[in-house]
Amino acid sequence: MKLMRLMRRESQVVWVLWAIFLASLGSGAIFGEDPRDREGAAITAEEIRAHVRFLASDDLRGRAAGTEGADRAARYIAEAFRRYGLKPVGDDGTFEQRFTFVARVVPGPTNWLRMRTREGDRDFAFGRDFVPLAFSSSGAIEGEVVFVGYGLSAPELGYDEYANIEVSGKILLVLQGGPDDRDPHGRFHAHRAPQRKIATAREKGARGIIFIAAEEKAEDDRLAALGYDHLFGDAGLPVLLLGRAAAVGLMRAAGEDLAERERALASTPTPRAFTLSGVRLVGYVDVKKEMRQTANVVGLLEGNDPVLKDEVIIIGAHYDHLGLGGEHSLAPDQVGAVHNGADDNASGVAGLLELAQALAAVRSSLRRSILFIAFSAEELGLLGSHHYVKHPILPLERTIAMLNFDMIGRLRESGVIVYGVGTSPFWASALERANEAIRLSLRVREDGVGPSDHTSFYLRGVPVLHFFTGVHEDYHKPSDDAEKIVAEGTERIISLAYALVRELDRQPARPAFVRVREEGREVVASGFRVYIGTIPDYAESTDGVKIAGIRPGSPAEKAGLQVGDVILRVGSREIRNVYDYTYALQELKAGEDVEVLISRRGERLLLKVVPERRRAF
Repeated sequence: MKLMRLMRRESQVVWVLWAIFLASLGSGAIFGEDPRDREGAAITAEEIRAHVRFLASDDLRGRAAGTEGADRAARYIAEAFRRYGLKPVGDDGTFEQRFTFVARVVPGPTNWLRMRTREGDRDFAFGRDFVPLAFSSSGAIEGEVVFVGYGLSAPELGYDEYANIEVSGKILLVLQGGPDDRDPHGRFHAHRAPQRKIATAREKGARGIIFIAAEEKAEDDRLAALGYDHLFGDAGLPVLLLGRAAAVGLMRAAGEDLAERERALASTPTPRAFTLSGVRLVGYVDVKKEMRQTANVVGLLEGNDPVLKDEVIIIGAHYDHLGLGGEHSLAPDQVGAVHNGADDNASGVAGLLELAQALAAVRSSLRRSILFIAFSAEELGLLGSHHYVKHPILPLERTIAMLNFDMIGRLRESGVIVYGVGTSPFWASALERANEAIRLSLRVREDGVGPSDHTSFYLRGVPVLHFFTGVHEDYHKPSDDAEKIVAEGTERIISLAYALVRELDRQPARPAFVRVREEGREVVASGFRVYIGTIPDYAESTDGVKIAGIRPGSPAEKAGLQVGDVILRVGSREIRNVYDYTYALQELKAGEDVEVLISRRGERLLLKVVPERRRAF
C-alpha cells in the first residue's frame, strides 16, 4: 500500500460531545433494545484503549506469528472470549485453531562454494564470503560465470542486459538495485526486486544466480536478512549472496574490476554482459524450512432460532504483526526495534473484543450464530484466514456474511473506508440505516478483494465488509504506538458494526452474494497495462498459481478459465508462483492474445486469453 501523509485528527471536543450525545440517547434509542440488556457491556473508548495498550505493548515484542508475543496475545483474546461467555469451538474444546507455517529458511550444514581458475582453487568462507538467500532452492551449483550487471531484461524500456549473450546453463553474477539506484519512482522500479531478477534468470535458463552484496561481508548485507516469502516459495534454482570483497576477488580472477564495471553501467545506456573468462564456480546450496505453529482464536455465540441458528455470521480481525521488523518493515534502518502494530492491528482486535462483549450481552435475542475469529499470520499472506476457509469450524455454505476489521484506529475527517459493499445488495442500504445515528463519513468500495482476511471469505462466495481508516506515516514502522490510537473513532466504527450485525441477524433470509466486476483502477508505475480478471490464491504458493476467483465478464472468463485451475505458463514464461504470474501480466499487451497453459483436475489445457486495456480513474 502507498503511504499517505497523516491527516489532521478530529477535535477531541467533537468526540466528547458525541459521547455525551450517545449517553443522552441511551443504547435502546439507537438500537431498538432495552439498554439494561447491555448493562456493563457498552462499547467504550476506554476499553478499546486498554486492549490496544496490552496488545501493542513492548512486552509482546510485535506479535510476529509463531512467537511468544503472539501466543500471549492469543491467550489474552481467548481469556476475553471466556469472560464474555463465548463457546470455545477450537481444537480439543479450546479457543485455538492451530496450524503450522514456514517461519523462516535457515542454512543447512553442507553449504560450500569454490572458485576454480587456471591458477588454482579458492574456497569461499560461509557467512563471511557467501550465504544462501531465503529464496534459494537446495542443490548443486556448477558452471561458468556471466556478469549481467543489474540482471534486468526490460526491452520495453530500451534496456536489456541479456540481449546479446547466451546464459543457459551458466551462473549469473548480479548487482542489486538498478540504473536508477533505488528511486521508488524510477522507471526501473518494477524490475529491481530480487524476485523479478531471479524469475528472469530462471526464464533465461540460468543454472544459478549470485547477488553481489553492498557490504564487505555477505552476512552483514540487508539482502541476507530477507525472510521466507510465502508468495514466492523457492526460486527453482540456487540463489546465493556474495560478499563484496569476495565478488571483487572473483572479478579480479577474470581480469575484471568490479568498481570499474559499476561506473560503466552508470554511464552507458546500452549495458553489456560478459563471461568471466577462465573462471568456474562449483558448490552446494543447503537450505531448510523451519516450521512453527500459531493459532486462530475462535469463540462462538450460538443463536436461538431453531432454524436460523445454523446460519453463521463471522466477525474477524488479525492479531499478528511484524515482530522486530524485517523485510515488510517500512523502517528498514530500524530492524530489531519492536514494531508494536497498535493500529495494525491491535485496533481491529480491540474492536472485535468490544463487539463480542456487546453481542454476548444480548445473546438471548440473537437468532443466528456469530463466530468471532482473531486470525494469525495475516502479515505473512492471509495464512490464518486461508487456513480457516480450508478447514472451517462451521460450514462455509452456512456462513452468510463476514465482517473484518483491520487498521480502524486512526479515524480522521476523511472517514472510514468500507470495502465489499458490492458483494451483496443488502449492504448499501443496511450501512446507510446503521449509520443514521453514528453519522460516520463512509467511503464505500464495491470490491471484496483486498490485502486483508475478508478476501479469503469473499473468494469462497461469502458476502464481506472490511472496515479500514487508511494508511498513515506510522504504517509498518516502530512508531505505530498505542498513544496514537483515536479510540473514540474506533468506538464509533464498532457501534456502526454492532447496529449492522443486529439488522443482519433480524433478516428473515440470508443476504445474496454477488461476485463483483473489477472496479476502474489507476494505471500505476508497477507496469500493469492490461487486465485479464483472475484472482490468484495468494496463500497457496505451489508449482504454478491456483486461481481463487474469476471476475465476471473478464477476458479470463471469456477464455474459459475456471476457479481451481492452476496456471503453469503464460506465453513463454513458466509460472511457479504469484511473482512469476505478476511479471508475466506486466509484459502482456492489450488486444494481443496469449497462450495460457493450465492444469485442471490433472489434465493440461492450453487456452487463449485476449487481455484488455486496464482502465484508469
